[in-house]
Amino acid sequence: MASKRELLEELLAPVVASLGCELWGIEYQTHGRNALLRIYIDSEDGISVEDCEKVSRQASAVLDVEDPISSKYTLEVSSPGLDRPLYKLDQYQRFVGAQIEVRLRMPLDGQRKWRGLLAGVEGDEVVLRVDSENEYLLPIDSIDKANIVPQFTK
Repeated sequence: MASKRELLEELLAPVVASLGCELWGIEYQTHGRNALLRIYIDSEDGISVEDCEKVSRQASAVLDVEDPISSKYTLEVSSPGLDRPLYKLDQYQRFVGAQIEVRLRMPLDGQRKWRGLLAGVEGDEVVLRVDSENEYLLPIDSIDKANIVPQFTK
């Protein structure tokens, strides 16, 4: 059975694509009786406030008709930002060589939070290099959350 996030992605990806953007990812969180639906959109040309507004209007209309969320919710549309979250293997592949922070669903070697170099993708696993001697293969399904760590040069 598909998760709520997967169902929302299926519903909203065509809407976002029709507006010339890519659906980067969706976060769906419930807080008591209320929920938060955050849609991340991206584009080769970057994302403007106007892009977010257009996607918000169209997504809201589709959500009102399809009604996939039964509770009250807040809809947010945003660019992924510099510390962009990573959701899918192809997104990890695009950012090989970047520093990332990862939070696992279950501890690995006694810890859930990891930081290191995204060294690659092998099958359905992310290769994380934490130092010159240690690499870990992290199955994509074991990753709860992952973000790019922005690097600023002087």
